[in-house]
Amino acid sequence: MFSFASCSRTTVACLLIFGSVGGCAKDLSFSPTPGGEKVTITVKVPKDLITDSMHVMYRSSICKRIAHDSNGRPEPLDGYNGYEMELKRAGNDDTFTAQLFVDGGGPCEWHLSNVRFGVSYPVPNVLGEDVIEGAGGNIIVVFDHNNPQLQTGYSWTAEGPDLNVVKDYYPWIHESYIRGHQKWAMLADEEGGTFTYEARQARNIYFEPVLHRDYVVRSAEPKKHKRGDYITFVYPDGTKQFDGRAVPDFEKMQKVRLGGDGK
Repeated sequence: MFSFASCSRTTVACLLIFGSVGGCAKDLSFSPTPGGEKVTITVKVPKDLITDSMHVMYRSSICKRIAHDSNGRPEPLDGYNGYEMELKRAGNDDTFTAQLFVDGGGPCEWHLSNVRFGVSYPVPNVLGEDVIEGAGGNIIVVFDHNNPQLQTGYSWTAEGPDLNVVKDYYPWIHESYIRGHQKWAMLADEEGGTFTYEARQARNIYFEPVLHRDYVVRSAEPKKHKRGDYITFVYPDGTKQFDGRAVPDFEKMQKVRLGGDGK
């Protein structure tokens, strides 16, 4: 048997831990049935990017946790338990995979609730020696009725056992001055951040981020924050935008690229 810390290396044995759920100590261990139903996650990683650690969350209706409403009254909710793990390279190509048990087992009878994974720029990266890692391209897949580990403003409902996600991304270099001058290597996409899929039946999940590395968008915060000063975006065609938005104009990026490709 493995310790809970070994969850970063395996999804099979995330065993014996103790904690406070519902105000009393409980055995929160995972003990999935060998040969039990699994979810397979596959990520095709573009050149220049790396996979992020995958955040896995299980829920239990047996091991409750106590929350409090706006009036301070206790409210029992499904307990949760989770861990981080790394996706493993499949052979010698650019594909990385992981498998998760649908039923985590154990005294709490854990069930897979949601998972968050994605890609980002490493450090150092091709965008410059002084460019540090920023937000990447991430998705969340939700398998039950509970809220995911991270709330986002965008969600989609998917049916069936197969979930295939192919999304366009653009390199984004952002400069900030809040804690000194820093440059961040980020990814710009359609939703402006992490996207959530509600896919309760999904058992085969494929994520392919398509990186258009030749189309870099840059942004810079004002050096001094004054009313009416906004982040300035500079697009690959040289045009500038400073209208109060916090993320690049994805539609504009698409038009620049597709026009440049002659499509």
